[in-house]
Amino acid sequence: MDMDSLTRKLLALLAASVLLQAAPAATAEPAAPAPVSACLKAGNWSWLGDGPPRLVSAQGVLPRLADRDVILLGEQHDKADDHRWQLQTIAALAAMRPDIVIGFEAFPRRVQPVLDRWVNGELTAAEFLDKVEWNAVWGMPAELYLPLFEFARINRIPMLALNVERKLIRNIASKGSDGVPQAEREGVSRPTAPPQPYVDNLFETHREHARMRGGEAAPAASRSDPAFRNFVDAQATWDRAMAEALARRLNSGTPARPLVVGIIGSGHLRNGYGVAHQLRDLGVTRTATLLPLPADTPCTELRPGLAEAVFAVPPQAAAPEPPRLGVSLSDGERGVQVVEVSPGSLAEQSGVRAGDLIVELAGSPIAKAATVAAAVKKQPAGTWLPLRVRREGEVIELVVRFPARG
Repeated sequence: MDMDSLTRKLLALLAASVLLQAAPAATAEPAAPAPVSACLKAGNWSWLGDGPPRLVSAQGVLPRLADRDVILLGEQHDKADDHRWQLQTIAALAAMRPDIVIGFEAFPRRVQPVLDRWVNGELTAAEFLDKVEWNAVWGMPAELYLPLFEFARINRIPMLALNVERKLIRNIASKGSDGVPQAEREGVSRPTAPPQPYVDNLFETHREHARMRGGEAAPAASRSDPAFRNFVDAQATWDRAMAEALARRLNSGTPARPLVVGIIGSGHLRNGYGVAHQLRDLGVTRTATLLPLPADTPCTELRPGLAEAVFAVPPQAAAPEPPRLGVSLSDGERGVQVVEVSPGSLAEQSGVRAGDLIVELAGSPIAKAATVAAAVKKQPAGTWLPLRVRREGEVIELVVRFPARG
């Protein structure tokens, strides 16, 4: 099963664990040579369309698509090279279409005024990240996205918030579409039914989620379970929200329709099942999807219709393994809940227990499991990381001591 960024986000939204493995950081072993795909060439584009992959230059892809209304650029959120590819692609498209607009899954609609102020040059980068509540809302390292934001600012390219509050998606995942009143849906209309292959993919994700929560003894997941139907409703609503934001900006009444580019997780875009499917239902059909893929992607995964074209991201020398805390976390209404603590892990050695609610990390309030993961990943070897947890109504101060490398 392809556990891409979409899967990880869905698991987090539905209180699935975010695994921060138990082993401390270690010096990386020399990486073995990466396998070579017979269908992709590192650093190059391949045109897919409705046929087998065909190696082409950027000039053979981007001018061919520049007259579309919407272009969707995929990503794995934590992959720096995916964002570098997005930046170079947007720069090329902007040279051909100066009327470009860039939409981001990372931002909920309510922060649109902050995006406008940023593009107008009214905020520093630190002020911008603070006002959009970056760590609480998105949680990925900001440096991955800042080059895109800075490019929009210096070129005065409008930025568009595509997302809704995660609370809405959690509520639909818990109660189903019919259980969430229209007044609480942030104006998102009812999505059209997702394609059956998309539902099949989501069932695999749902089944894995059930296994992670219940272990091997958990009852087998069923497609008839209300929980699975709610899961599909939540995903379709998420896709619909982003599609509506893109379509609204496209049809905003300006003299000429802009080129609207969406920076969105690849799981929402593959095979045209997610956002593109909802766009078609909204009458937006002149779209294209471009995806970054590892250069060693097997040919069997490059099926017709996956995207109009893909870019083969070259392999990079392996960095030392980041620190590991050794806990499973979930995002809850009250904060970041510790679901499980691995035996012998740094967390266990530091006194963290299952059931703890992490409320502060290094003196800063914590609201998302992804923020904890990012902070632990950045922690230098041989340093201490203070945290506060709430346990049975009491706030307890703990310190995680990361060992020195080697």
